[in-house]
Amino acid sequence: MRVAFGLKAHSGWAALVVLAKESGTYVVIDRRRIELVDERWAKQPYHAAEGCKPDIARDLVKRGVDSANRIALRELRSVLTLEEKRGNKVVGCGVLVTEPMPGWTVDEILAVHFRMHKAEGVLFRDALAVAAEKCNVAVVRVQEKVLSEVAEKNLKMTPADLTRTITVLGKSVGAPWAKDQKEAAVAAMIALR
Repeated sequence: MRVAFGLKAHSGWAALVVLAKESGTYVVIDRRRIELVDERWAKQPYHAAEGCKPDIARDLVKRGVDSANRIALRELRSVLTLEEKRGNKVVGCGVLVTEPMPGWTVDEILAVHFRMHKAEGVLFRDALAVAAEKCNVAVVRVQEKVLSEVAEKNLKMTPADLTRTITVLGKSVGAPWAKDQKEAAVAAMIALR
């Protein structure tokens, strides 16, 4: 079966939904929370580095970013292996993203608090997208702010049809089926087309 991943990241974790399409109907194959940190401070590496001496701060941020990238790759490889064992072929990965980061240095990010939030908001989304690319899975980066519009255009669905489809998927798997899972499912639908 052809399947696609949908991912919505948060600080240190992501919601993953794996979808297939059988006879024109979407089916949830799997859904789970994947952890993207192994140490609590790494959920917010820029905040952890706040107030540290510049060399220590840069090193701490680098360790946090490297850890996010390493763990995202490990987790995606694990889900890919699971899907292969199920006999499924992963044909795409939809990752919900925000606006890209300006070319700020770590020092420039740490100098302005809102930049730390921006950097941490982008960190795990980027780590997941890069990990999927390293796994040779086609990545579709979908701006979270315009997810509905992108879905309507790419899937040729009205807003009502999209809502109905997501509701049916949720009923088929039960709780948890909150905003994270719903949006990850839409991203997977876009990647599956």
